[in-house]
Amino acid sequence: MEQQASEVILASQAALTQASRLAVDYSFSILGALLLLGLGWWLSALVSRWTHAGLLRLRGFDETLARFFANVVRYAALILVFVTVLGQFGVQTASIIAALGAAGLAIGLALQGTLQNIAAGIMLLVLRPFRVGEYIETGAITGTVVEIGLFATELRTPDGLYRLAPNSILWNVPITNFSRHQTRRAELKVNIDNSDKIDEAEAILRAQAEADPRVLTELGVSTHVEQLAGSGVVLTLWYWTRSSEFGRTSQDLMKAVKTTLDRNGITRAPA
Repeated sequence: MEQQASEVILASQAALTQASRLAVDYSFSILGALLLLGLGWWLSALVSRWTHAGLLRLRGFDETLARFFANVVRYAALILVFVTVLGQFGVQTASIIAALGAAGLAIGLALQGTLQNIAAGIMLLVLRPFRVGEYIETGAITGTVVEIGLFATELRTPDGLYRLAPNSILWNVPITNFSRHQTRRAELKVNIDNSDKIDEAEAILRAQAEADPRVLTELGVSTHVEQLAGSGVVLTLWYWTRSSEFGRTSQDLMKAVKTTLDRNGITRAPA
């Protein structure tokens, strides 16, 4: 009995000695890991801020895109710190990196559609086919751009409706931007009777356009015969105006042309 008690005491003492040795050995590793985690957290935030500020110094670089890349840099730095800390405890980092790569591939396949929207959003923010406040039109989407995000773009339709379009849809189709250029050419077609004088009608159209202060006469005002129809002659008026005043100018000029033609006795033939 005494021999068994002695063996238990000796085993306990050996276990305590081993535990003390392990505690001493790993205490430095744990302390170093905590210091490395704290330093890595601070450095990742610092590098993220530097990246964000540096990208914003680039002319025309978008705020959303700068914030996205800054977050990517921060999380990449945190992953590197985490892997380094595990290496301090003897963990094989190569297997961890391989596992992270496999997990990233699986997540990428699962979120393929979402990643397409992100990639398209980055391209839209870099190439800038449209900006906030511009009026655009695609095959199925028309409206004023309210916000460009990494996943989708928010638009406001001409009748005041809210529309959210995935970026992948906007990136894969031709886009017509009505607001990008400051000026825009407009045309007005008028169908006059065969008995009316073409030169007189063309002179009235040009004079009416040149009298409107919103028409940019320095860019040219011209008329030509568009078509000889069976019921009359189709005349076309070309003029330039500012893009922001295009709609209202076209509407007002159509009304003024109709009034002036009637006053001068020029009959509009049926279309």
